[in-house]
Amino acid sequence: MPKDSQQLTTLSNMPVGQKALIAAFAVDTDQGEHIQKMGFVPGEILEVVRAQADRIEVKIGQYFVSLNKTEADCIKVKPFL
Repeated sequence: MPKDSQQLTTLSNMPVGQKALIAAFAVDTDQGEHIQKMGFVPGEILEVVRAQADRIEVKIGQYFVSLNKTEADCIKVKPFL
């Protein structure tokens, strides 16, 4: 369960193997809508599977999704301890 006092961070700052709760988006409506259509909605839990210099792969629900760093920078998450 997320720790209430913990600060939000961006998905791109999460280490591999870390789980987090999607809290918000820091994007304009078009990009936010695009990200939500891929399954990233506030309240969903995800896990970082792989991180590279320009890409991050996460598991969200039953799916694996690869995002570029710019997209991952727009997703605010609350890490699980």
